[in-house]
Amino acid sequence: MRFQHTNRPGFLLGFIDFFTAGLFFLCYMPMGLQGELDEILEHETLKYWKAYLLGIPTLFLYPLVWMARIAEELKAKAMELGLEGPYTSWWHMFGWNTFGLPLMGPAVATHRFFRTLNQIEAELNRLSQERQ
Repeated sequence: MRFQHTNRPGFLLGFIDFFTAGLFFLCYMPMGLQGELDEILEHETLKYWKAYLLGIPTLFLYPLVWMARIAEELKAKAMELGLEGPYTSWWHMFGWNTFGLPLMGPAVATHRFFRTLNQIEAELNRLSQERQ
């Protein structure tokens, strides 16, 4: 698979998602991001809309933990590929989203999440190109 979006503006996406209370990612995930995550992580992840719905009765803790788990898997993939950090991680995603709220923490966490994802996709594109 050739990844098309290797330069997503993570801070901007996090900023938008923060002010839309997660509704932005409800629209953004099905537009290809969910499939890319599944392809990179080599397994089907729970669809974000399901995590979001499970978040309603849990005061949106469930989608935060869901995203933090994906972040940790991306970190492992980045390390496996030998990419230079800093990487996203469970604690980076969870901590900035929980304790960094007044400081635009969700945007910081989302920025690093997409920075790691962009690096992974660019490296997988490069490796795919070498094999051809």
